[in-house]
Amino acid sequence: MPALLLSYALAVAAGVSIVVQQALNTNLRVALDSVAWAGVVSYAVGLACMGLFALALGDPAPAASLAARLPWWAWSGGLFGALFIGLAVLLVPQIGAATFIALLVAGQMLASLAFDHFGWMGLARQPIDPTRLVGAALLVGGVILIRR
Repeated sequence: MPALLLSYALAVAAGVSIVVQQALNTNLRVALDSVAWAGVVSYAVGLACMGLFALALGDPAPAASLAARLPWWAWSGGLFGALFIGLAVLLVPQIGAATFIALLVAGQMLASLAFDHFGWMGLARQPIDPTRLVGAALLVGGVILIRR
């Protein structure tokens, strides 16, 4: 049970870090007067941090032969990350952090339900059931209540 509570606490911390990241990136956008360059700087710092993290863990670089066996879409995570950062830097100043994050979480939940239900991209199938639908509806209701 303590390990599960730690996992939950870390997930909450990850959620907090997203809000902090968006506030910092918004400030960067203003300072640089550019959505795109704010994203580039954010990704450059993130790349450096992940490189240091891999070194700290002692993870060896993956073999080229392993990388070559991946499906084409496995390489597109950075594309979606860039889309997220770009849209966040653009939208947070317009709609506010709370509304952006609420809509973000609603989009994540609806997509997660679909990915789980159909087992897309290798995920284990977890059919949509009434309980999950009620949870998604409550989440969408929360989005409606939290927007400004």
